Amino acid sequence: MSRTTIGIVLNGVTGRMGYRQHLVRSLLAIREQGGLPARDGSRIWPEPVLVGRNETKLAEIAARHGLTSYTTDLDAALADEANQIYFDAQVTAQREKAIRVAIEAGKHVYTEKPLAEDLPAAEELARLAEARGIKNGVVMDKLFLPGLRKLKRLVDGDFFGRILSVRGEFGYWVFEGDWQAAQRPSWNYRSEDGGGITVDMLPHWNYLLEQIFGRVEAVTARTATHIPERVDENGDTYRATADDAVYAVFELAGGVIAQINSSWAVRVYRDELVEFQVDGTHGSAVAGLRNCRVQHRAATPMPVWNPDLPAGDDFRGQWQEVPDNEPFDNGFKVQWEAFLRHVVDDEPFPWNFRSGVRGVRLAELGLRSAREGRRIEVEEDGR
Repeated sequence: MSRTTIGIVLNGVTGRMGYRQHLVRSLLAIREQGGLPARDGSRIWPEPVLVGRNETKLAEIAARHGLTSYTTDLDAALADEANQIYFDAQVTAQREKAIRVAIEAGKHVYTEKPLAEDLPAAEELARLAEARGIKNGVVMDKLFLPGLRKLKRLVDGDFFGRILSVRGEFGYWVFEGDWQAAQRPSWNYRSEDGGGITVDMLPHWNYLLEQIFGRVEAVTARTATHIPERVDENGDTYRATADDAVYAVFELAGGVIAQINSSWAVRVYRDELVEFQVDGTHGSAVAGLRNCRVQHRAATPMPVWNPDLPAGDDFRGQWQEVPDNEPFDNGFKVQWEAFLRHVVDDEPFPWNFRSGVRGVRLAELGLRSAREGRRIEVEEDGR
């Protein structure tokens, strides 16, 4: 069977996300399954070109996976006509410049979120991509995770009746780096380096809310830097200048109220690192990354408030597990497959730069709401 080979410039592949999720669990996994079926009967074959600043690390990764193409020269990689797609998994501060260069080179662009450090830059990237006529996309992996796909299935099947509210809890304890190494790079806690949980997580919540429940119309947020001092990868103490928690209320089209807490300074007492509870007139659901449980109104028990007696109900046991009903692949891989089909076969891909712009906008408005201590309305961009 013939192959349609697509050269993909992977910038930032030495980082955790770029390496683990995008190279190994997505592109190499697609190759391991023999490529991806194309409309003309051929197999779409991704050919990664590894790009980064450390040639030694790039060479090690290439050797580990039997790859031959790697370079520290981004311009040279983009000049190669065999490379049709540029992917960016760098730190946010480096992203805009590289994407601009890729657009100028006429490459299709797929990138981690956020699309850019600020709204004007994100809007300009979207405008440039549209003017050049290149295909573009932003990683929105959580939409493709089993628990959230089950939740979307419930919404589409009108399980909830009229949806009233969404409550989300995300986060875990990120070690300070002194007596135990931190699980996240230190730049995440420096605003001058593009860090902060608001700019990291509100773009996620924007696309999840927008595509499952409804467009965000207003936000009220409070940010905090709960851990003011941390220790970096070199053992040096530094001041945390970015927020490590954000507590936000989102007002959605149709009257749904969503409350989502995001924190890197919280210890987990839930089944998964992120969970969303959705309550509606006909039923409720609790969804995580993989699992989803429901309680229909006909099966809702009648709790009675009595603080003088110990609780005798097994509240969790009163919920029903939503079955898979289909195989679920890695969420990053599923979206990569959709983008490759978008490039090769022109299949629809709604998770584009404009969607990424809305995520950046919500993060900025969340930070503004926290600074000004007030509710901020979200203006539509008409797209």
